[in-house]
Amino acid sequence: MKTTRNRAVLSEINVTPFVDVMLVLLVIFMVTAPLLQQGVDVNLPKAKGKDLPPDERISLVIKRNRTIYMNDTPISMQEMRRKLEAISRLNPNVFLKADKDVPYGLVVEVMGEIKEAGIEKLGMVTEPKLDLK
Repeated sequence: MKTTRNRAVLSEINVTPFVDVMLVLLVIFMVTAPLLQQGVDVNLPKAKGKDLPPDERISLVIKRNRTIYMNDTPISMQEMRRKLEAISRLNPNVFLKADKDVPYGLVVEVMGEIKEAGIEKLGMVTEPKLDLK
């Protein structure tokens, strides 16, 4: 008579190295995520619309404290108009980002200066509005 032994295959996966790697990656992402934010922090209003193409463009930002930035560099209204007049022959796309708490009159004044500088293409940048149904 033959005796058979029941041998179970023991296959356990050691998850300790996996957990160690995941924790290291989590720490790395937590440290580097704030560094990925670039540009000027503006609280944009929300509106519906399409995404903009990532072309080379001029970005004007009006912060809550009425500071104007041109491509992340603080600039006065006179300097902004002078620079825009110089590049208006290239017919660039100018995108205006204004904090939602900036007075409407200041935004219109900046838009007027942009148009007076000869810029034809002016886009207003907003945050996408979420439709919660």
